[in-house]
Amino acid sequence: MNRSYRIHLASLALTKTADGLIDPKLVLAWLLDAIGSPGFLVGMLVPVRESGALLPQLLLARVIQKSKIRKYFWAGGAAVQGLAAFGIAIAAIALPGRVAGWVILVLLAMLAVARSACSASYKDVLSRTIKKRMRGKVSGSAGTIAAIAVLAFAVLLSTGLLPREPVAISGAIAFAGCLWLLAAAVFARLDEPADQSASDADVSLSGLLDPLQRDGEFRNFIATRALLISTALAPPFLVMLGSGDTGFGNLGLLVLASSVASILSAYIWGALSDWSSRKTLMLAGAVSGVMLAIAATTGFLDVNDRSGVLIAGYVFVSQIAYQGVRAGRKTHLTDMDSDGRKSVYTALSNTLIGVLLVLGGLFGALADAAGPESVLAILAAFSLTAILAASRLSEVQRETP
Repeated sequence: MNRSYRIHLASLALTKTADGLIDPKLVLAWLLDAIGSPGFLVGMLVPVRESGALLPQLLLARVIQKSKIRKYFWAGGAAVQGLAAFGIAIAAIALPGRVAGWVILVLLAMLAVARSACSASYKDVLSRTIKKRMRGKVSGSAGTIAAIAVLAFAVLLSTGLLPREPVAISGAIAFAGCLWLLAAAVFARLDEPADQSASDADVSLSGLLDPLQRDGEFRNFIATRALLISTALAPPFLVMLGSGDTGFGNLGLLVLASSVASILSAYIWGALSDWSSRKTLMLAGAVSGVMLAIAATTGFLDVNDRSGVLIAGYVFVSQIAYQGVRAGRKTHLTDMDSDGRKSVYTALSNTLIGVLLVLGGLFGALADAAGPESVLAILAAFSLTAILAASRLSEVQRETP
């Protein structure tokens, strides 16, 4: 394990742990509800976080692509996320509910945009500092370490050792801010070779969109990733499929199921993607498609015994598939040939997927009208179709670096 690998591992483990401690779907949603923020603000948390982290990347890529050293974009983004987390923790404690909700939403938007700078720059730095067949392992290992830390957090909450009170949760969020700042300091020490072609990069809008026109492999990748957003969209509808138990015990069970799935699968998926990111995406699509089809069937047949344990089982398998998609898509995009424009490929991919995720909010209306099982059936079809789309990808790990 060389120095660059250790720096990547430490930085990713720190930021992934911070992500788990400030998870908008769970932690921030609970916090806003606990301090009396309006419900519509709670509903805006995930869209703000997801769209803010993805949509700005194409604009950021224009700056990143012109820079010879790009590690500072990642380090700077991590530092800003840390500062935003501190602000969220302070707002939750010091401000009245409605005002705190708005301030937290603005700070979350700032955190998300900073995260987009990390995402747009990271794969380019990774491809020039870590060799092929090691890149998936570093992400998978970091994911496992972070999942263990988040699991410990979930256990503390479930058992009451960490009080389920705004002050305690705000303390956890502030700790996440410390982790982000530490990650920024660690990553800044990475030995990154300068990209001597940076000054010649085409950063016009047409140049940034050019990969969609001329790179068939990239188009296939976008199609595959678009279909596999089903793994990101599915969990809320799996929870809706449940018996309606909203007690914290059931919520704690879901968090534990998700964390254990990450611990058991993150490293395995990372290692598998180093061998074949194409087959990793195919397998993850199959796991997701079969599980979602079974869950949808449960809903259509109106099975009465949809207990917390059954739903937690669905969430467990869903998280395993999601980890596979994350590992496969990240490794594939990092390993595929991009003519030295990795940050542009990453930003363009994430921007397009960000638009689709925003549109994915329409599934909520469909769930209200036709039930969550209808949404799960559609998402199952997406996942299964992704197997065919992924089969058209190249075996980029077999190509010469």
